[in-house]
Amino acid sequence: MLRRDQKLAIYMEGAVLGYGGKMGFGILRYSPNPIVCVIDSQTAGRDIKDAGSVPRSCPIVATVEEAVDLGAQVLVLGIAPPGGLIPRPWFAVIDRSVDLGLSVINGLHDLLGPRYDGLRQGQWIWDIRVEPEGLKPGTGAAAGLNNRRLLLIGTDMAIGKMTAGLEIYRVARERGVRTEFVATGQIGITITGSGVPLDAVRVDFSTGAIEREVLNHKDAELIVIEGQGSLGHPGSTANMPLLRGCMPTHLVLCHRAGQTSISTLPDVPIPPLGALIRLYEDLASVSGIFPRPVTVAVALNTAHVTSDAEALVACEKIEGELGLPCVDPVRHGPDRIVDALV
Repeated sequence: MLRRDQKLAIYMEGAVLGYGGKMGFGILRYSPNPIVCVIDSQTAGRDIKDAGSVPRSCPIVATVEEAVDLGAQVLVLGIAPPGGLIPRPWFAVIDRSVDLGLSVINGLHDLLGPRYDGLRQGQWIWDIRVEPEGLKPGTGAAAGLNNRRLLLIGTDMAIGKMTAGLEIYRVARERGVRTEFVATGQIGITITGSGVPLDAVRVDFSTGAIEREVLNHKDAELIVIEGQGSLGHPGSTANMPLLRGCMPTHLVLCHRAGQTSISTLPDVPIPPLGALIRLYEDLASVSGIFPRPVTVAVALNTAHVTSDAEALVACEKIEGELGLPCVDPVRHGPDRIVDALV
């Protein structure tokens, strides 16, 4: 499948300055692959570092043909539209990409593999949201491991759980801690090359899928498990499989500075952070049946805060309220969180 030397073009039509570019920006920030360009006709001619506020530099072009001219070998669908389905207008772009010889990484629910016959030698379609084979129901086996298992929890969806987890993973490894990362969504799987597409797994096997992935890393000192969704979100179903599958020893709460309600459901308030933390810990332990995890820090997303001083004040306010370290792991680095873990 994807080799680390293959050159990527990220399709982000209308999403560089608009909505839904989470996949593309995640790949731009963390993928080890070379990225030759972003495709977005609305911002073509600019550099993504200037237009998208990411630390990586590459040109924005208008067409797939330009991406191929720059050496692209793989097209990444870098937008996550509501519902996770491929919009009909995209198929013309994807078809053209395949005709030009590009492989395709698709993190959406619609599968592309059955659409294309007769691919060229070495060309492939990677449909990420496919249930792994051989899954079984969970058994609670991860509770018997003798390592630390950190689960990222959140106050909302798309709040920064993957980003915080990858930053913690990076710094822990830099310190010499034997650390593994369990990706549970399409972005993390694309970046790391493995994981569980949790929202594509049938509910009876979802806990077992996480459990199996965690047991595969049983020799690690620290396993960082990417979180999904939120207990406070009416549409979120991922939390219990994650809690039961990995049996976390530690939790980090992810939150966006100043957010008081679910982003897509403004009438649904976010509970007080301390109450939400206790709810996660209670559900993880079920009154002592399973080990109770310890919440060690808050990872605060301040990407929308322009002033460093304002971001620091937001962190200090939460730290004072909860008595836990609170940092933006991108803006400030995750070192204080890693300190609390190791």
